[in-house]
Amino acid sequence: MNLNFEALRAEMVEDLRKRGIQDTAVLQAMNTVPREHFVPESHLEHAYYNGALPLPAKQTISQPYVVALMLSALKLQPHFNVLEIGTGSGYAAAVLGQIVQQVHTIERQEELVAYAKIRLNELGYKNIAVHQGDGTLGWPEAAPYDAIAVAAAGPTVPLSLRDQLGANGRLIMPVGSQKNQRLQLVWRKPNGQFGHKTLTPVRFVPLIGSEGWQSKKSNQ
Repeated sequence: MNLNFEALRAEMVEDLRKRGIQDTAVLQAMNTVPREHFVPESHLEHAYYNGALPLPAKQTISQPYVVALMLSALKLQPHFNVLEIGTGSGYAAAVLGQIVQQVHTIERQEELVAYAKIRLNELGYKNIAVHQGDGTLGWPEAAPYDAIAVAAAGPTVPLSLRDQLGANGRLIMPVGSQKNQRLQLVWRKPNGQFGHKTLTPVRFVPLIGSEGWQSKKSNQ
């Protein structure tokens, strides 16, 4: 297989622009991170396909457009401390790591923790910490966060994640059932209250945990 991943990456970024993504930092980061490094070898030819791809542990790597849309909505800045829930392959964490100062990412599946750590370490990221745990509880040790991105769908936004948002912090996650989800943007107002806005329909794996779905059966 002889694929020009650099050219495919540039085509992906141009497609994101045409789809309405305008955040320069996000586009530059996605033009830098080698997505082919994060997809399973059996799917290398689809590394820059604008769709979800399978990962070990019955999880998925999100389609590039959704990653770009979610990260753009967070209005990321270089000094940010960011929390990601659902590390998966580590791709979105790598994109975040190109933009912000520090990334903490949590993955429930031990197999994917190892998968992501290997790939992130091979690319030399020093500002991304991968943790194994219940993502619905966040990672309070490193809070507060300027932004939180949740890459799994829950019935509601976990209170623990809201509590770990710093002043003016923004959170984005898919909310709904397994079959009917929409991205929800939440932000902390100067008075400490929260604003929220519902965005586009999406399809993510379920957010399993004490403040998410208790089991796959409960998400039907």
